[in-house]
Amino acid sequence: MSVSRDQLIDFIYDEVRMLDEGRYDEWLALWLKDGHYWMPLDYNQTDPVNVTSLMYEDLFMLKLRVERLNGARTFSQKPKSRCHHVIQRPFVDEIDVAGGTYVTTTFMHYVETRLDEQFLLALTARHELALVDGKLRIANKRVDILNCDAAFRNIQLLP
Repeated sequence: MSVSRDQLIDFIYDEVRMLDEGRYDEWLALWLKDGHYWMPLDYNQTDPVNVTSLMYEDLFMLKLRVERLNGARTFSQKPKSRCHHVIQRPFVDEIDVAGGTYVTTTFMHYVETRLDEQFLLALTARHELALVDGKLRIANKRVDILNCDAAFRNIQLLP
């Protein structure tokens, strides 16, 4: 089975909609078991393991994050934070039909709000996707913040 460019692009749109609507369990189901969500701390950072990152989480850590966001006793999320992604049409950078792997790049603005506070981040998201049992899955996701070297408050949700 091959995946079209439109299916890859729709996958990215569907993912950000899940995040915006707080459907985190559905979002977790998109991930491969050995996938990683990486948010580098430095511009053009190449190493997520030996260099400090804003976030480098495997599926276990992502599940803990979602449990915290969904938890009834998470007092820092009362009321809950909300987010909104405004994305450009994703670019499809690589298609390997034989290997069932795909790479996309998406430029976006991410807004997060809670109570009277709101902040905006300009981001670039790179998705490494894999076709597994006829379904697209996230193998890795890298989110680069344009002003990654600036000081900003805690990011509560998932850009």
